[in-house]
Amino acid sequence: MTQQTLGEFEELVLLMVAALHDEAYGVSILENLEVRQQKKLNISAIHVALKRLEDKGFVRSRFGGITEDRGGRRKKFYAITALGKKMLDHQYELRTSLYHEIPKISFS
Repeated sequence: MTQQTLGEFEELVLLMVAALHDEAYGVSILENLEVRQQKKLNISAIHVALKRLEDKGFVRSRFGGITEDRGGRRKKFYAITALGKKMLDHQYELRTSLYHEIPKISFS
């Protein structure tokens, strides 16, 4: 990959967008990451990461329909782009290759 970077938190958010497919929006990403990480996260951090990912071209967004239970507001859904998938593939290959370089010794 050239020039584009992906921070650790951005990577987690991007992975969750990809995993949730068409149902990825701020709160669903937050709740799923909180369960997996077993810690509380801030919704603002999720929104900032999503904005950065969209600016980098790793995700695209669309608005859902207006609902009364949201006071007439629409959900903003996110989907991973081909560039975002390439970045995740690159990160996976990098981390896996580094992991395989760990010597096969007993850590105690």
